[in-house]
Amino acid sequence: MLKIINISKYFDQVKAVNNVTINVENSSMIGIIGRSGAGKSTLLRTINRLTDATSGEILFQDQNILDLKKKDKLAWQKNCAMIFQQFNLVPRLDVLTNVILGKLNEMSTVRASLKLFTSEERYAALNLLDKFGMIQTALQRAETLSGGQQQRVAICRAMMQDPKLILADEPIASLDPLNARLVMESLRKIHDEQNITVICNLHTLDTAKQYCDRIIGMQNGEIVFDDLPSKLTNQKAREIYGAEADEAFEGTMTSVSLESADIKKTA
Repeated sequence: MLKIINISKYFDQVKAVNNVTINVENSSMIGIIGRSGAGKSTLLRTINRLTDATSGEILFQDQNILDLKKKDKLAWQKNCAMIFQQFNLVPRLDVLTNVILGKLNEMSTVRASLKLFTSEERYAALNLLDKFGMIQTALQRAETLSGGQQQRVAICRAMMQDPKLILADEPIASLDPLNARLVMESLRKIHDEQNITVICNLHTLDTAKQYCDRIIGMQNGEIVFDDLPSKLTNQKAREIYGAEADEAFEGTMTSVSLESADIKKTA
């Protein structure tokens, strides 16, 4: 399905991604972990063609997407939806319009600027908002929503593209534990119900272990771990995170504390 073969991305003398190879044969939810600067974001941006690789190949269904240009490149970016840490919504537009703009690549500039959306587009956007628990915000301006709500709207916008692959770059980094859980559950739901591969950069270890089928650890632009979550020991995780290990493990304690509080409240 997806083959990343010896991908490298250099910025002058800095090796942001160095000779990375990843093979995804079946639909799965993959978490990429590592300290800041490990190369996680650069790798995703290379897959999505937001930045060009220095060398290597990225094959999706046997097509090298690094060779795509102009319209073919735009078509790939439609099929490979990207979800960002900072949501990238248009603050002054309502939620419904933000979601429909997931189809921006298929619209003329005039139709998009005048909001000349079809009834089918409006229905599809409303259906997605309902599916991810955001239907009640459809007519609100995006800037009035909480961070967690905005990220779920961003997920709806990504799904509006009808993607074959979803990349999420630190989607919960700026969220509180409850909203982080809702966002991760939404991403997991996409994988489980629509059989779409989701590759997600994550900072905390517990989140990767809880939601992902496979964990890839990166360090200094290279892959140092690639296996099942159960195979990732605390010792190996501390090697991956280095100086940021305590922060990564702190996320685990926060999540556990939140779940414990929820259990007590329910009881």
